[in-house]
Amino acid sequence: MRLVSLLPSATEIVYALGLGDDLVGVTFECDEPPSARAEKTVVVGGRDTRGMTPAEIDDYVQTRMNNGEDLYTLHAGALAALAPDLILTQDLCRVCALPSGHVNDALDHLGCRADVLSLDPYTLDEVLDTILRVGAAAGVPERAEALVAGLRDRLAAVARAVAGRRAPRVAVVEWVDPPFTAGHWVPDLVTAAGGVPVAARGGRRSVQTTYAELAAPGPEVVLVTPCGFHLDGAADQAAEVVPHFPGAQVWALDGDSLIVRPGPRLIDGAETIAAILHPGAFPAGPSSRSARRLS
Repeated sequence: MRLVSLLPSATEIVYALGLGDDLVGVTFECDEPPSARAEKTVVVGGRDTRGMTPAEIDDYVQTRMNNGEDLYTLHAGALAALAPDLILTQDLCRVCALPSGHVNDALDHLGCRADVLSLDPYTLDEVLDTILRVGAAAGVPERAEALVAGLRDRLAAVARAVAGRRAPRVAVVEWVDPPFTAGHWVPDLVTAAGGVPVAARGGRRSVQTTYAELAAPGPEVVLVTPCGFHLDGAADQAAEVVPHFPGAQVWALDGDSLIVRPGPRLIDGAETIAAILHPGAFPAGPSSRSARRLS
């Protein structure tokens, strides 16, 4: 089966299922594994926002969306030339990837007869279910079931490690300028790690807020996980967040690797958050490659 992934999390799922050799097309943002973008045909492009501030990125996104313009460009001819059997896409977030409706319209125009599977999880359980859906659609349901069972075993191990410990209040900042709440599956990660998510919207879209609203519940730990950034970028932005939360621990996390992409590495995120919240239960602490304390 020839597979095309139109979002980074789906690319990670495909590789986790051992289907990397079947993947023929990816997006310009698919960087895990690092070889994916170099070895596959890139069928979705977009603006390189490196060098832009968070406020500039937000303004760019809002302007295009208000004007009814797309944030991503589908290279329809390149997609059709790949003759895919299955295309993995989403309708969860127009800021994160190309909506599935755009893909279907392009396929109809080109006469391409690929199946399109839209992955739209809002909770951690739904993320794990998407892995099962991809496995079933790609003809490897047993692999998917084994993968999900292993991920659930890891979550259970975290639960055992933090059982009986006091759960600290945790705020997650998903964007820093303007600030956005934690939404979708992110509060589930905090809960799985033995924390109490505050100023959060579990199972719902993240929305713009204020730092006063984020600070009002008195979070003891603040996690800064800006979408589209790895650890160094998150740490640069977290430095601007610190003054809004006096007395709290402020941590920068590698959001793209651990938090914001709905794929298998979310379990790494839960383990990392647990190590931050409960150092006694995880003596080794979080990896310096995934998390950095700012205050």
